[in-house]
Amino acid sequence: MADIKNYASVTAPYWAFTLTDGALRMLVLLHFHRIGYTPLDLAFLFLLYEAMGIVTNFLGGWIGARFGLKKTLYGGLVFQIVALCMLSAMSPDWSVAFSVAYVMGAQALSGVAKDLTKMSSKSAVKLVVKDENQGLLFKWVALLTGSKNALKGLGFLLGGVLLSWLGFQHSLWAMAGMLFIVLVLAVSTIKGELGKAKGKIKGKDLFSKTREINYLSAARIFLFASRDVWFVVGVPVFLYSTFNWSFDQVGGFMAAWVIGYGIVQASVPKLLRKTNGAAEGTKAAKVWGAILAVLTMLIAVGVDNNLLIQMGVPAPSAIIPYALVGGLMIFGVVFAINSAVHSYLIVAFSDHDKVALNVGFYYMANAIGRLGGTLLSGLVYQYAGLIACLWVSAGLLVIGFILTLFLNNTQSEPC
Repeated sequence: MADIKNYASVTAPYWAFTLTDGALRMLVLLHFHRIGYTPLDLAFLFLLYEAMGIVTNFLGGWIGARFGLKKTLYGGLVFQIVALCMLSAMSPDWSVAFSVAYVMGAQALSGVAKDLTKMSSKSAVKLVVKDENQGLLFKWVALLTGSKNALKGLGFLLGGVLLSWLGFQHSLWAMAGMLFIVLVLAVSTIKGELGKAKGKIKGKDLFSKTREINYLSAARIFLFASRDVWFVVGVPVFLYSTFNWSFDQVGGFMAAWVIGYGIVQASVPKLLRKTNGAAEGTKAAKVWGAILAVLTMLIAVGVDNNLLIQMGVPAPSAIIPYALVGGLMIFGVVFAINSAVHSYLIVAFSDHDKVALNVGFYYMANAIGRLGGTLLSGLVYQYAGLIACLWVSAGLLVIGFILTLFLNNTQSEPC
């Protein structure tokens, strides 16, 4: 079993990085909203951030298996420091078009950084848990994933506080300085070749060779696209423009949603006590995937004023805020369970020697889903509104559920 101290040395920098990742998103969103960027402009600022995750996860798994996970971790921290310094060099005299392109480039580096650090930490957990202790593996994966999302939500709040206290440029410098200290500490504490494959890694190894990992990765695409199709643009803009919430209220709701989502993720092993192996995890993925799809349909119905009138519901306009906000909070709970189960299954289906390859492949699928959801969020909301976003989300979840039906209830076999 690998050194737990090394695993902690990988995870602690990942937590520090996650705080800056959430803070950076909120800094960019609030700062550029304040200077007049439209919601679609804001969505475009994050497109390359999501797109680079596809490439990074695809190649990052190979890099991690070939050179060791500490190399990918160091690279992620360095890329984030560079991205923060790039953004701090922006000038208010630049044109909007050039500013958008420049921020997209910096966000692309940040996207590379995020997925390199995430892949490093999530791959390392497989190396410190024995194969027969699947219950502990589920617990550790859920704790890592849940804590990451809770910290990202705290990062949203941190970004707003830093922007108010220090301003845009000084906030970026402060975060870059903090990460530089974290990088120095990581280099001095991480020992050995954590996660380095013993055998030679061939080009064909970049693609998963197991049926379960392929289907699980495909389901992951639709799971995360179903969230981001309303999360990125639709709901924030709807709350601001239709419910007349202040931007602080919108940001607070999004932060609370992510923090709650992370807390639930970390608690999933307690909620699903019988999920102690790939077979039980597979059953849970199917059941909770179906529940999430049905729930999203109910939310879509609950916020459709015309449909509620036709159904004879009294005072439908008064119900809509509760149906939306309350429904999305419940969505966050069920979504967190689905995400935690999926994250557990990817490491449960992987062997020790090439876990980084499989995790990288899986999170490449995650990035594809986030990119697709981000694009759909702007397009669907602009042309059809929030209700359409929710129905598209439900449709994506149905497809994801169907894909989980192809998962076997036993350990995967090579294709």
